Amino acid sequence: MKNAIVRFAALYVFNVAVLLLIGLLFPGVSVGFNALWAAVILTLAALLVKPTLTAAFRKAAAKSAADRTRLGEKVVQYVLVYLVELIIWVLTVWLTGVRASGFWDFALPPLFLLFVWMIYDQVDDRLQAKAGELYDAVQARVGRGGAKGTTPGASSGASAARDTSAARDELNDGLTPEQRRMLDELG
Repeated sequence: MKNAIVRFAALYVFNVAVLLLIGLLFPGVSVGFNALWAAVILTLAALLVKPTLTAAFRKAAAKSAADRTRLGEKVVQYVLVYLVELIIWVLTVWLTGVRASGFWDFALPPLFLLFVWMIYDQVDDRLQAKAGELYDAVQARVGRGGAKGTTPGASSGASAARDTSAARDELNDGLTPEQRRMLDELG
């Protein structure tokens, strides 16, 4: 539960910054204080909707993969990733106070989201470690007995989690690394 909260909080803070940046970079997109609610929707969509859509689109595209060239298959994969990002952006605009006024204000922010989430994946582990430390410090100050140290079995559990994560990577299930970690913790 702690890891899911930390993961959500870290992605939420990142998404608030990204939405504010989108509001600054794209003149037709109005974000403002709506970034706080929009980041909740964007974070939930990234953690829940994105893997479902990606898997569904890949499954549909796999049916005709034999008819495409190698380059054609790469183009289809890139288009599918963009479509998932576009759907997430449209959901965010539709369900929040974020406003996009023109075609390019709907078409370009998903590309921006794609690139910043690729960056987020690179710094994700360090960001979550810091957020975990903050979570433990707050929990200790509240008096609920935050984590004082690691248990002897923690290192073997981490090794097992890495092995499980590597096995999931091999399945090519369309999940991002943070979604894989979340599933590993659940089950």
